[in-house]
Amino acid sequence: MGMSVPKSCFGYPLSIFFIVVNEFCERFSYYGMRALLILYFQRFLGWNDNLGTAIYHTFVALCYLTPILGALIADSWLGKFKTIVSLSIVYTIGQVVIAVSSINDLTDFNHDGTPDSISVHVALSMIGLVLIALGTGGIKPCVSAFGGDQFEEGQEKQRNRFFSIFYLAINAGSLLSTIITPMLRVQVCGIHSKQACYPLAFGVPAALMAVSLIVFVIGSGMYKKVQPQGNIMSKVARCIGFAIKNRIRHRSKKFPKREHWLDWASEKYDERLISQIKMVTRVMFLYIPLPMFWALFDQQGSRWTLQATTMSGKIGIIEIQPDQMQTVNAILIVIMVPIVDAVVYPLIAKCGLNFTSLKKMTVGMFLASMAFVAAAIVQVEIDKTLPVFPKGNEVQIKVLNIGDSNMTVSFPGTTETYNQMSQPKDFMTFNVDNLSINISSTGSPVTPVTHNFESGHRHTLLVWAPSNYQVVKDGLNQKPEKGRNGIRFVNAFGESFNVTMDGEVYNNVSSHNASEYLFFSSGVKSFTINSPEISQPCGKEFKTSYLGFGSAFTYVITRKSDGCPEAKAFEDISPNTVSMALQIPQYFLLTCGEVVFSVTGLEFSYSQAPSNMKSVLQAGWLLTVAVGNIIVLIVAGAGQFSEQWAEYVLFAALLLVVCVIFAIMARFYTYINPAEVEAQFDKDDKEDYLEKSNPYAKLDSVSQTQM
Repeated sequence: MGMSVPKSCFGYPLSIFFIVVNEFCERFSYYGMRALLILYFQRFLGWNDNLGTAIYHTFVALCYLTPILGALIADSWLGKFKTIVSLSIVYTIGQVVIAVSSINDLTDFNHDGTPDSISVHVALSMIGLVLIALGTGGIKPCVSAFGGDQFEEGQEKQRNRFFSIFYLAINAGSLLSTIITPMLRVQVCGIHSKQACYPLAFGVPAALMAVSLIVFVIGSGMYKKVQPQGNIMSKVARCIGFAIKNRIRHRSKKFPKREHWLDWASEKYDERLISQIKMVTRVMFLYIPLPMFWALFDQQGSRWTLQATTMSGKIGIIEIQPDQMQTVNAILIVIMVPIVDAVVYPLIAKCGLNFTSLKKMTVGMFLASMAFVAAAIVQVEIDKTLPVFPKGNEVQIKVLNIGDSNMTVSFPGTTETYNQMSQPKDFMTFNVDNLSINISSTGSPVTPVTHNFESGHRHTLLVWAPSNYQVVKDGLNQKPEKGRNGIRFVNAFGESFNVTMDGEVYNNVSSHNASEYLFFSSGVKSFTINSPEISQPCGKEFKTSYLGFGSAFTYVITRKSDGCPEAKAFEDISPNTVSMALQIPQYFLLTCGEVVFSVTGLEFSYSQAPSNMKSVLQAGWLLTVAVGNIIVLIVAGAGQFSEQWAEYVLFAALLLVVCVIFAIMARFYTYINPAEVEAQFDKDDKEDYLEKSNPYAKLDSVSQTQM
């Protein structure tokens, strides 16, 4: 097929629209599946937090490492178009496999609603994830580079705009999928037993991936397809290897120096290849500091979400859960990309500033660093409101008098009197080594409390008679996670009872004892008490007060004079008070940083790459993301800072340093136009060729000018 004139629309090649729709569907599919993974690991496969998180991060890192593979296949062997098609097929199969792995009826032969052989499901889901990582990673560098290929010389402006639209499609896909997929999960389905519908929630992304593939293939006739040029990567590797060996061989002073270390390959390799490799190595060198940006950027899913769990999600009349804060990033991207592209850049250009790609990236790093300063300030605000928990060999004790008479309890250095069911003082902190506690009440002997207190924990001392007490270890030595509220019940009845609250059951809360904490999301909850001691006419239904975010309460159930139960609430941990809206500035700064850094990076990688290595440089760009992810894993694993704000400040400072280094490196970078350089080589080649084929032509022209 000859070069047909590309059809265009609004001055863009028509083929672009197919590529953007394809990217939108692919990202929807990927993020939709990713949003479910952690829950699927925990609830369906029954893994614990650590294993789930480790596998999840490994998967994400893998998705950013496989682009190298895809780029090699595309630039050396199949070409971008065929690579995208064949790897999309692998990807779709992977999505289907993981959807199948979540059908519990697959191995549930006895129809009890749980799979009989979980290992089948684990094996299938791992195979699915590997195929997905191959697929999504493999096509990532090719799709953006393939889009760039559709533009002609002189369409730089449209091409830059394309990379913005492309980035917009990525985020629109991820935004919609993070909203829609959880809705699908809460549907119930199943042949023999109804349960959360993972097959549907994984199936929709699989179907979308198929749609994305079909859309891409439909556009096939319109694409401008650049042919791959043999095994380019092995040539590059051999050329670099030869240059280094040759340089070492000629290291003595008597050999003249060469301008660039790659020029030492000129004995064996042609100028064109050497100049192309120079382009790539110069860009790759610039990429060395970039993973630091991604290391900060990727924490909004982990650290910042954890920060949100210590905040209150009540913003005006709406209530948001901590993990919904992440969507702020995608929403802001969808708003900011068009604004930055259509308003901010033109304004800067009007002021006569030359805002080059590398300057944009430097500004992006600076903004991300400021975002972490903002996060640290918010963290300091939160820390002021956090309760103090026991550290080292401290213990904390609180007394609840659940009897009928006043009690006096003496601790080291203080003696307190507790009225019946009085709101106790806050937790008191003591050293575990010299802890002696005595209980007394008027007209009865002193009872010492003999209990082995566990250091680093909070304890509740229940007293109901001069010689009757019970020590309960609270088990909460931090704020409840995910912004939920801990509730426990204390039984002041003569025999044990059950409590049901919001679908959760406290079984056999024994007499004069406390249950464990169970956790509930915000709102007003109702609970029922079931006990043989309660006579019929009594009300058994109770309601809690409004539960906010991150609080803990003890409900003491006592008997009123008429024999009916009564519930009294005591606050153990106060609810979060700092509003989640305070996180918006840091999300805003980080998103602005991402818009100027990430979109520009895609476009810069494309514009500075020689025509036969476009995908390879896109993969290099994605590699910086993978390394960033790995940095986070190392830092998170290496050391816990005692203060979270200090960790944020450390990251901000590191990125600032990196930003300065990058700015200095960027000063020495000269922009090139690979197409022009290659055209120059083509021209020289043509002249050489003409000269070889007709040696007289040259003499002719010379003699004519002399005459």
